[in-house]
Amino acid sequence: MDSEQAILAFAALAQSTRLDVFRLLVEQEPHGLPAGEVARRLAVPHNTMSTHLAVLARTGLIASERQSRAIIYRANLPEVGELARFLLQNCCGGRPEVCAPLIAELSPCCPPATSCEPVHD
Repeated sequence: MDSEQAILAFAALAQSTRLDVFRLLVEQEPHGLPAGEVARRLAVPHNTMSTHLAVLARTGLIASERQSRAIIYRANLPEVGELARFLLQNCCGGRPEVCAPLIAELSPCCPPATSCEPVHD
């Protein structure tokens, strides 16, 4: 990921409804949600939601797939990972022991060997 792509992603997420949409879609992985359900859950008019979904899709942070008559939206987790790697690529000047707590905070919900379900303390 280059700086321009990162700036576009952050700009898309810098609007409250789009940030809410993105977070909702991340919660719904791996199944995603139909566009109408996203609009309903966030109490946003359908035409307004379409615009927000289009902005997020152009950045690559979300993807859509037609299933019968519905369009299902999902978070594009590989792209989200690229964005996180972009932010952390030079983390702590090559001193991994300084970055370890940050990395640990980023991975509490999805241990690699299990499904992606939240860990409850």
